Amino acid sequence: MKYGICPLSIVPLRFEAADTSELVSQVLYGEIFKVLEERKKWSRIRLALDNYEGWIDNKQFDFVSEEDYKELNSKTPQLSSELVDFVADSENGLISICYGSNVHNSNFLKHTFEGNFISEKLPKSQIIETALHYLNSPYLWGGKTPFGIDCSGFTQMVYLLNGHQLLRDASLQASQGESLSFIEESEPGDLAFFDNAEGAITHVGIIMEDHHIIHAHGKVRIDRLDHSGIFNEILGRHTHKLRVIKRII
Repeated sequence: MKYGICPLSIVPLRFEAADTSELVSQVLYGEIFKVLEERKKWSRIRLALDNYEGWIDNKQFDFVSEEDYKELNSKTPQLSSELVDFVADSENGLISICYGSNVHNSNFLKHTFEGNFISEKLPKSQIIETALHYLNSPYLWGGKTPFGIDCSGFTQMVYLLNGHQLLRDASLQASQGESLSFIEESEPGDLAFFDNAEGAITHVGIIMEDHHIIHAHGKVRIDRLDHSGIFNEILGRHTHKLRVIKRII
């Protein structure tokens, strides 16, 4: 088994080993992973964060030893708390990084980071404040950053920045936590999941106060939430059908 680390800001993780393949997620600066399969130009990896798998360009990561991987994986995470920041590389200059980047691994990469970071588990009351930092971020399938994010990437990153781990996809996140019977039982920071006509869970958002929800749909936005689902006041209709409400923390 081989191991790797991401030394760049935002690296695509693709469904297949090709630049034209679907973006399934992103690997942020400092993230570590196992290398499951190595080809001439691409490698299939499994992220340490959530065990998510995909293909990464071999030019966009560095190999690390098993010992280094285990040591890095045992460290308490330190996540960049600014929407945009940078690390300094003495040989190559500045490398831009974004919200939630794994700056605790910057020393290993021989980079200098002097910005602010989050390293502790925060109370549930902080979830909504973190979520609002992503407000108006454009929707991007597979995205995990303020420059483009999908619905489950949004919930995963918001929880991560508060010291709590979620799986990557909405359907996987729906397997976590405790189910609630009614919206009235929910608290700000709980998750609401929505399904399609076939009954598959395809969307997730974070419940706010006063029957509102913040979620990524076109952009990270705030809409009304009722027992039927998400109601878009601009469109004058429901856009998502409520399936289940989960309390993770």
